[in-house]
Amino acid sequence: MKRTKIKAMGQHFLKDDAVLKKIILHISPQKDDLIIEIGAGKGALTFPLTATAGKVIAIEKDPSFIPFLQKKNIPNLTILEEDIMKVDFSKLMKAQNFKNKVKLVGNLPYSLSSPLLFKVLQEKELFSECIFLLQKEVAERICGQPGSKKYAPLSILFQIHFSTKLLFIVAPGSFSPPPKVHSALISLKSRDIPLFLIEQEELFRQFLKGVFKHRRKILRKNLEKLNFLLPQVDEALNKFGLERNLRPEQLSISQFVALFNFFYQIEE
Repeated sequence: MKRTKIKAMGQHFLKDDAVLKKIILHISPQKDDLIIEIGAGKGALTFPLTATAGKVIAIEKDPSFIPFLQKKNIPNLTILEEDIMKVDFSKLMKAQNFKNKVKLVGNLPYSLSSPLLFKVLQEKELFSECIFLLQKEVAERICGQPGSKKYAPLSILFQIHFSTKLLFIVAPGSFSPPPKVHSALISLKSRDIPLFLIEQEELFRQFLKGVFKHRRKILRKNLEKLNFLLPQVDEALNKFGLERNLRPEQLSISQFVALFNFFYQIEE
């Protein structure tokens, strides 16, 4: 019953030792690191991390995997049987008496990747780096650049706060059971200073969501669909030197921030 539930959540377990070694190299666990792992499973990534990291906290929701994680009785490993979406990272770090930023890593369940990513955004100030294995399509959106089909609200929201990099692609055959799509390992390194200070981040997220909702339409029409009057839209486009036939994916992050501040009358 448990295995069926995990599969329904979209969890695919990494079985390729060569890929695991590459992931460990990119995480680069150090003796002064606190590493939090999302979805430890049977410890394929967990145990190698404990070899060189100062402290590893493995979070696993499925109780059937807990014995596998406990069997080696590793002193620098803490195992939490928790739903990751209910974990308060700030309280967890305080309980560990850890005041620095942490590394957050994991092979993210496909069905939970979106809510997990937004949870990371909400608690972004806690992490020095996030290294995630997730769907290639999602990884490409996070790392998407202006002018590309992959450029999306997720690109903008993450790149404001993180330096993003797609590290490598992982084929379906590296997992059990194999997923139907390719995966990718990404690195999200926290910026010391965000590219832009967004005062109302949830409102900004909704603004981006609305602007990108109809990707095939021009920016001007999408802004009109957000209930901005066309004269106001044209005023904004003229002010920032934007052509009327531009599509959303053609704008830079700074241009989106400028438009947002203009329409919501936020002082820069």
